[in-house]
Amino acid sequence: MKRLFILLSVSLLAISCLQKKDVDSYAHIYAKVPFEVTKVTKPVFPDNKVMLKDFGAVGDGITLCTDAFAKAIDALTANGGGHLIVPTGVWLTGPIVLKSNINLHVEEGAIILFSPDVDMYPLVETSFEGLSTRRCQSPISGRGLTNVAITGKGAIDGSGHAWRPLKKGKVTEGVWKKFTSKRGVFKRPDYWFPYAETLKGDTLSDMNVPYGVRTEEEWQSIRHFLRPVMVSLVECKNVWLQGVIFQNSPSWNLHPLMCENVLVEEVQVRNPSYAQNGDGIDIESCKNVLVVNSSFDVGDDGICLKSGKDADGRKRGRACENIVVYGCSVFAGHGGFVVGSEMSGGVRNVFVDKCQFLGTDVGLRFKSKRGRGGVVENIWIQNTSMMDIATEPVTFNLYYGGKSAVEVLESGETVPVEVAPMPVDETTPCFRNIYIENIVCSGARRALYFNGLPEMPIENVHLKNLEITSELGAEIIYSRNVTLENVKIHNAKGDAVNIMFSENVKQ
Repeated sequence: MKRLFILLSVSLLAISCLQKKDVDSYAHIYAKVPFEVTKVTKPVFPDNKVMLKDFGAVGDGITLCTDAFAKAIDALTANGGGHLIVPTGVWLTGPIVLKSNINLHVEEGAIILFSPDVDMYPLVETSFEGLSTRRCQSPISGRGLTNVAITGKGAIDGSGHAWRPLKKGKVTEGVWKKFTSKRGVFKRPDYWFPYAETLKGDTLSDMNVPYGVRTEEEWQSIRHFLRPVMVSLVECKNVWLQGVIFQNSPSWNLHPLMCENVLVEEVQVRNPSYAQNGDGIDIESCKNVLVVNSSFDVGDDGICLKSGKDADGRKRGRACENIVVYGCSVFAGHGGFVVGSEMSGGVRNVFVDKCQFLGTDVGLRFKSKRGRGGVVENIWIQNTSMMDIATEPVTFNLYYGGKSAVEVLESGETVPVEVAPMPVDETTPCFRNIYIENIVCSGARRALYFNGLPEMPIENVHLKNLEITSELGAEIIYSRNVTLENVKIHNAKGDAVNIMFSENVKQ
């Protein structure tokens, strides 16, 4: 008993130290932000604490602990909230539903392992790919909460391998045989799905969201296809993610949606490079967010800002705004820092500083298409280094079609340089007032790629102090008021800068 008391005291001391860490330790970051912003603050929790093991949980990786998590959270809630301590061990569980004033604290050496049994995750109403839809319940979720946190030095694994399809060209022969020899069906010889229901859902969907599915029976017949994001926090205020390893998500890893006052610090987010839709963090329609000193090594976009898709996003009308990203690393993935393509509610007031992208398909990726609408504006990105970028360190693509930049490159697709203008209305996306400064990229296919719309060119982009080593030079198409100040492009082929159908490009 004495030993348990000591362990709890040490755990609480560590948590207390984290909470009391001066928020002003990030004052040097906010001092650089070129727009008025409310500083993010950490939520404060009551001193109440419970140990997961006290509710019947066994950390052997075999015993299911779903009820223990629920009972522990309920016990804390009955006392006004506090800290749920997950100690060393492997804690197998089904979905965990968080509540207000709860800090899920995963201690060093602890792993929360979500069950690969798809049937444990019921269908719920949610949003995915910027659209209102239904998906399976997320492994960790919370809706309408105030003061919620996941902290510690442990790990959380979403058993994403049980959900995700697999493309043969993206994996080794050994990985391909490992998965395809167990179960599943083939869409084609090089494209495998883990369940027949997954394949059926794929045939009824556009960009992973089903269409024409109406009855409960129809939804249930494709539920295995409806992969959830691993951590879903919707309309929550005062969110804190700190220190934990988040990995192997069924779909996106971290998804704060319509949240306010969000602090993400010192987390590691990991997915296999072949993980489809394995985004690191998708910050959607959120306000006042700080992502700091974190790393992302995933199979899709690393750090991504969104605000809903097409009519659904415009109806929601909630921009992603006042976002600060500092000191983050992104490894394998489609994009390092990304805006879009679901940005119909707008994205504004964004500051990115002191980041590094190592081996991503694109470094800074801005993407959208006709029909989205939305305004992306007031973006400042600086002091960022990149290496081994498969396509471009900076891309604006207003013709996004759902494929990664590398897939577009490999398919040989090109967008005609001369495009007929369309009428400008609420469905016309707009990218403007973007400032990119002090960027170094060692190794890229093309230095820059701006591909705007004739009716709404990419406008008012300032590039200053860029040093890029690439195979090809820059291409600037359908852009207006672009300034290249001290931009050095060391390209092996062609001209350093190619300008087409653009106005007032200053070099």
